[in-house]
Amino acid sequence: MTSRELQDASGGISEWARRVRELRNEEGFVILTHHDRSELKPGEYLLETSKPQPAFARDISKETRAFVLDRNGFTCQMCGAVAGEVHPQDHDRKTRLHIGHIIDKSQGGTDDAANLRALCSVCNEGASNLTLTRPDVLKLMIQIRRAPTADQLEALKWLVLKFPVQAKALLLP
Repeated sequence: MTSRELQDASGGISEWARRVRELRNEEGFVILTHHDRSELKPGEYLLETSKPQPAFARDISKETRAFVLDRNGFTCQMCGAVAGEVHPQDHDRKTRLHIGHIIDKSQGGTDDAANLRALCSVCNEGASNLTLTRPDVLKLMIQIRRAPTADQLEALKWLVLKFPVQAKALLLP
């Protein structure tokens, strides 16, 4: 099917592409694109089978997913959005986390927990084959020092809220 045929089949809704990604990523349908098959052109889709793969048959186990989400503090590792809260870039929806690869499988990455990270749906939609490295403490400090005082104070408030026990220990002599 072409993207035009999919849009027509959806009744002309503007969010048809997001729904295709949801069907693929969340529901387990094997929907192929030109990234998967060279004979498909951009904007063409192929539903490989009408039956979705069951969750247990997908590559990443429930245990690994739970470990990665917990390790990442139920926070998107690209934008910092927290699961269940209103998304900072899309105020009409709450943050929903997915598991994404740091090094994409198409670039040789694996499904090992060390190569996985929590990503919100907004970042995950734009993260295909994109690998961003996490900033080290020096880069973070440089960015905070460059920020206006009001933004520095907001960062401090956020850190104190996120780490109340550690902040109290640091602030008390």
